[in-house]
Order: sequence, then structure tokens, then C-alpha cells
Amino acid sequence: MVSGAASLIASGVVVRDRPLGPLTTYKAGGPARYFADVDSTTSLEELIASGLAREVPTLVLGRGSNLVVADEGFDGLVIRLGGEFQDVTFDGVVVTSGSAEPLPRLARKSVEAGVLGLEFFVGVPGSVGGAVRQNAGCFGLEVKDRLVDAMIVDLCDGTRRTIDPEGLELGYRQSNLRATDLVLKARFRGESGDPEQGKRVMRDITRWRRDNQPGGTLNAGSVFKNPDDISAGELIDSLGLKGTSVGDVSVSERHANFFVAGPSATSADIRALVEVVKDTVRERTGTILEPEIQFIGFVE
Repeated sequence: MVSGAASLIASGVVVRDRPLGPLTTYKAGGPARYFADVDSTTSLEELIASGLAREVPTLVLGRGSNLVVADEGFDGLVIRLGGEFQDVTFDGVVVTSGSAEPLPRLARKSVEAGVLGLEFFVGVPGSVGGAVRQNAGCFGLEVKDRLVDAMIVDLCDGTRRTIDPEGLELGYRQSNLRATDLVLKARFRGESGDPEQGKRVMRDITRWRRDNQPGGTLNAGSVFKNPDDISAGELIDSLGLKGTSVGDVSVSERHANFFVAGPSATSADIRALVEVVKDTVRERTGTILEPEIQFIGFVE
């Protein structure tokens, strides 16, 4: 056991060998060596003071909606925020949200408060922290379009910084945040409007997702980032790859950039199918697809 872990385990802040599969949308993958459910600033400060994040690889887990954990698990520390890190407050049209708040719920709370502009979040199945880290978006909008700034804490030394979108270097599904940078909260600027209008927009987004994406299945959303000139789904579909499978994982017949897992799917199956599709696209078109989902614990 590494030196920083013993006291955290004794105090209940950290547990050993927590299964990660149930915490992801694919429901596959092995355990975390160390796992911390952090619901208060006090617990977070204790975790940082222990130095554990300096001793082992660290992963901040949101809602597990873009994550594939190796079947062998993750030999490091996984941190999941909750509790006070889900608080949402309003100051006019500025919305401040804790990083653990689910994006669809943030969208609905904002609309109910008469703040419009965040409705697109209803179509993103992640958390605020993950959205900042990946500059999440859909329907023509991204986090950077509405983000005022985000408060970040360094898990190694406890330093806090408040950074705007330019400082975060937000690009297409990316930022400059490191594995040991934890988003504590974020501020978004909306605009005053009629809640009924916002509700109509959210219904349209939800309807489109229901009609065009494989809802009710085990998947992690978009597998690949879109190339410059065509969507990844259209490209994969054009090559006749819908239905291609490895083990109990297949390319969705409804949307080719969604890979759907069955009950016996393994993380190795998911990773292998990603590589099969990526290699086929490269060989037949010359386009190199970049995964949008994260692979954790795999040996490169």
C-alpha cells in the first residue's frame, strides 16, 4: 500500500478495489485500486493533503458516459465528486454550478429559472466537470460558447485557479487540463428568456436524440471525433460498417458512431472494435479517426 493511502482508508475517504464497470455507461471494466467518493470540501482537502494523487495515477470520474475501463481495472486513484459539488446558483443570467451536477439537470434548472442558452446540455449525458474538461457540446454549441470561467484545483498541491475559456485552451473536445486538475465549479452566462421557449428547445433536442440515436442501450455516445469535412458517423456508415461486431459489441444500426454493447461485452471487445473501425477507415479512405471516448487502464 502506498504511503498516502492508509490514513484515507482508515477515515473512510478511500476504499480499495471498487468496481468501476457499474459506474460507466458501458457497464464493463475492472476495479480501481483506490476509490474516493468526495462530497465535501473537507474530504477533498484531506485527500489532497495525503499526497496520494502524487503517488499513483489519478482519474476524475464524472458520470462515466465517455469512458472505457480495462477489464483488469485501473491501478491508481479514482475520484468521484458529489454532495456540495452539485450545488447550482443563479445571479441574473450567470449560472454557477458544481462540477458534479449532471448536464441535463443543469439545463432544466436553468430553463426553470428563466435563463436560456444552456438547453443544449440536455443532450449531453455527462457532468459539468467533464464537460469543461472536454469542451462538450452538441447542436452547434459547445461549453466555450457559454463558459465564463471555471475553478480548478491541483490535486497534487491544492492550488486553486480560476480560468476562462481562453486560458483553458478549449478546442474541439479538448482542453489543457491535466489528469490531476480537478474542476470544482464553473460559471456559465445565459440570457433572460421565456421558460416555455427553453422547454420547447429541450423537447426538440430530446426528440432528435430519441429518433436518431440508439437509446436504451449500453453505449458511450459518440465514439470518434468528427473529421473536418464529414461526420464520423456518416464516414463509417458510407463504408458499410454498421453491424460490424467484436464479441458482444457492435456498430449501431441506427447511428454508426455509436457502438452498442450487450450484457456479455468486455472492455477488450469495445477497444478491439474501435481499432477495427479505425483501421478500416484509414485503409479505405486515408482518414485517421481520433477516439472521443477515453480508455483507462489499458496497456498501450
